[in-house]
Amino acid sequence: MDDLYYDFTMNKRPKNKRNKILFIIFLIVVISVVSFSTYLGIEYAKSNAKTQENIENGSNSETTPESKNDNLSNEEIKSIPKRIPIYTEAGIEKMNNVYSSTPENKRVFLTFDDGPSSNITPLILDVLKANDVKATFFTLGSRVVQNPELVKREYEEGHYIANHGYSHVYSSIYASKNTLLDEYNRTEEAIRSAIEVPEYSSHLFRFPGGSVGGKYNKVKKEYKKLLAENQVFYVDWNCLNEDASGNRTKEQLVQYIKEYSENKNSLVVLMHDAGDKILTYETLQEVIDYYKENGYTFCNFYDVIEYEEK
Repeated sequence: MDDLYYDFTMNKRPKNKRNKILFIIFLIVVISVVSFSTYLGIEYAKSNAKTQENIENGSNSETTPESKNDNLSNEEIKSIPKRIPIYTEAGIEKMNNVYSSTPENKRVFLTFDDGPSSNITPLILDVLKANDVKATFFTLGSRVVQNPELVKREYEEGHYIANHGYSHVYSSIYASKNTLLDEYNRTEEAIRSAIEVPEYSSHLFRFPGGSVGGKYNKVKKEYKKLLAENQVFYVDWNCLNEDASGNRTKEQLVQYIKEYSENKNSLVVLMHDAGDKILTYETLQEVIDYYKENGYTFCNFYDVIEYEEK
């Protein structure tokens, strides 16, 4: 132990009092280093957990603004009628004409695919609520299971909850008629569980990748008939912000919206609320303002597909 207190600068052993002081300083330094290392370890673990959550949600963004989390009160929720979509002949006719309207009745359907995500969907919901705009969310069943409270919030705030399949894996979805129906039905079950409305059926599907084109174009034609036989509508889009096409700027997303909207009186706008779509959130207010300034009425698919209230 004597070697521990050896004074290398004087090449001799210091006095006992000085030894005690040096020993106390040594202990303070050791305790400080251990405490700081423990703190860094905890912070690293938190950071690692957050990164993993972002990966699972499809996010490549390290930070996002916080949602206001201004959900409805329990009393407000109780007063909201539960809307249950139904499949009718009138709905079929309206869906067949969803892209048609007159200059005097311009309308726009804001739709969001691939959610919900824990970091982006709440922010989008905040913007929609602040503007009293009702949208349509084409949810992925796997992400509904991960974020049921967000789907419930969407439903309770008057948005239409629709179906985008369970996995978004094309080779799985389009492998056969049975796999398509299985993905659809699993997502419907997840939605019912999330919103706590056992009788809910969306009757509305969006094909991952769209209903035409691509490697699976031929089978998609058969699946459209299959959906109709099972009382399910499908819808694509005629306007988009290109947020799924790689790196974009906010200015580009808004410009695409404007270009695709030209000379159209009825718009179904494709956007996404997956975890990496922060620019979609950041441009949403400008998109809403653009449509307001150009005389569009905001709709969701409750304005097309008939429903019952319970």
